[in-house]
Amino acid sequence: MLRLQEVTSKDSEATGALVIFGISGDLARKMTFHALYRLERRGRLTCPVVGVAMDDWTDEHLRAQARAAIEGLEPRFSKRVFTRLAQRLRYVRGNFEDQRTYGALKQALSGVQRPLFYLEIPPSLFGTVVKQLAAAGLTDGARVMVEKPFGYDIQSARKLNGQLREVLDEDQILRIDHFLGKEPVMDLQFLRFANDILEPVWNREHISAVQISMAEDFGVEDRGSFYDAVGALRDVVQNHLLQVMALAAMEPPAGADADDLRNKKTDVFRAVPELEPEHSVRGQYEGYRKVAGVGRRSTTETYVALRLAVDNWRWAGVPFFIRAGKAMAERVTEVRVVFRHPPHLAFLGRSARAEANQVILRIDPQPGLCLVLNSKGSEGRSSQPVHLDLSFAAELGRPAEPYERLIDDALRGDHRLFTREDTVEETWRIVQPLLDSPGPVLPYRQGTWGPSEAAGLVRGHPAWHEPWLPSPAGGQSTSRRATRRKP
Repeated sequence: MLRLQEVTSKDSEATGALVIFGISGDLARKMTFHALYRLERRGRLTCPVVGVAMDDWTDEHLRAQARAAIEGLEPRFSKRVFTRLAQRLRYVRGNFEDQRTYGALKQALSGVQRPLFYLEIPPSLFGTVVKQLAAAGLTDGARVMVEKPFGYDIQSARKLNGQLREVLDEDQILRIDHFLGKEPVMDLQFLRFANDILEPVWNREHISAVQISMAEDFGVEDRGSFYDAVGALRDVVQNHLLQVMALAAMEPPAGADADDLRNKKTDVFRAVPELEPEHSVRGQYEGYRKVAGVGRRSTTETYVALRLAVDNWRWAGVPFFIRAGKAMAERVTEVRVVFRHPPHLAFLGRSARAEANQVILRIDPQPGLCLVLNSKGSEGRSSQPVHLDLSFAAELGRPAEPYERLIDDALRGDHRLFTREDTVEETWRIVQPLLDSPGPVLPYRQGTWGPSEAAGLVRGHPAWHEPWLPSPAGGQSTSRRATRRKP
């Protein structure tokens, strides 16, 4: 049998081994195995991988499961690459609450320094696992990566952070949010701070509103039991979309260290007052209560829209609107920055007010950037919006997948794309009032943009825009990109 030391990186500063708790679960099958394969193909994986789970597996069974998962996702599957990956894979069977499991793991890690423990398990087990790792003497010099959700509300988030901090320092903890590993989310920083034509106008003097939308064209399907206890606010707003908001609103970091970036994001959250429930709309798509696992009288929201403020010098008076929903008209996630309307100028002969300029960053699908400007129409002297489109894939090539990027960063101890304890607690503070006083849940038809009442949330500000969509052929859409949805 291949010993771990034989495939450990020669780099004395690198992670000595990646240990994945819950390797037999859905996340490994859908994401982790494929991410490891892609890292192996790029020559970025330099350490052994040890899986820990309760299933009655062997090393060979683990390798077979990994291969089946990867072949189902990878159109360019390479036997040579997988053979290299398979040589790294080991399996330790055991109950997460049984100290004998950690004795077997310690034996498997004999001679390994700086392990990375990846907890692909429910948050209720985080405290148990890290305490057992510490009791077995496995946490010295180690890092621990944990999956969301980081709590259920602010109280549970504080409790969870307390459990981790009992045995780990903050710089040992990597809280993974795959949304932060998406290339276009990272591009927000470059869009803002690497372009001198944008940063001087990225403030309250020029911007009227910011809209962040995450629409999914599918429902809860077979996740009814999980989703009914969570809802849209907890599932994607408190974590994914607030993190995107912070990147759109933050000041430039002073340096390149992880805390330089995370300090600026936390500063944004500290400037956001607690959400006022009357500045929100909750919805539930028709038919949701018929999904298996969903309560017949469920009031869980499958749609939520919010109005938030950032009370600092740059953003005072500029509303940030966030909406997320399932079973909607399209699948699309975008950040839309709407500038102020230009004044009416008689010499241009306009009979109607020109459209406000916009910058649209599409995160999913087909990431890209759209700049909405005004030009003379083809007839007469009226103005007409024109769209300058950029497909990131066409111009910049295919980026790393989110889990591929984040596991790579974790193996190298790069914390920049991982959330910090105070950041997590601030985001829960912001949304906690809506959790405490959720208000009514309004029905909406599947295949629409949510409850019509959401139009009232933006009254007095730029109306919700239908998202900028890619064309069916894969190019950039030339219609419906900046049109406003009629109430």
